[in-house]
Amino acid sequence: MLYAIVAVVVLVALVGFVISGFNKLRTSDIGAQEALGGIDVQLTRRADLIPNLVETVKGYAAHEKGVFEEITRARAGVQAAAKGDDVPAKAAADAQLQQSLIKLNAVAEAYPDLKANTNFLDLQKQLAETENQISFARQYYNDAVASLNKLTQTIPWMFLTGVANVHKREFYDAPDGQEVAPTVKF
Repeated sequence: MLYAIVAVVVLVALVGFVISGFNKLRTSDIGAQEALGGIDVQLTRRADLIPNLVETVKGYAAHEKGVFEEITRARAGVQAAAKGDDVPAKAAADAQLQQSLIKLNAVAEAYPDLKANTNFLDLQKQLAETENQISFARQYYNDAVASLNKLTQTIPWMFLTGVANVHKREFYDAPDGQEVAPTVKF
């Protein structure tokens, strides 16, 4: 009788552990998915601000057609990447758009009237706020991924990753070459 009680207690503890581990892994994975969605929201917000900024600058710098075309391509790339789950593609599209915005700001520097335009200044402020939110969203995602990856790589949770269908995720890293400021030539 005592062996039966011990066996039941051990079985209940084992089932409780598996359920707890499953829930912990799934919760961490969902947190990482939500954090990646937060990056997408901010990238989309920035992409939505850009047409207004471009139109404002176009009125002053109509001859800078190449910069505007590059921004349009980069913006389309961000929107396409935001629809998928490929983290490196999102980072690359984000970096391309960032490079284009730097060139747009360089164009704006050449036009003192534009720099004084209240609409332009407001758009620049909104863009700067969005950049801060994107940085926060990236950090939040990387923190969520670090927590998830620790679980998937350590005992005893790693034994439950298959059951929970949770696997290691990629960090949101800037593509190679992003540590160097771009050069702008007109």
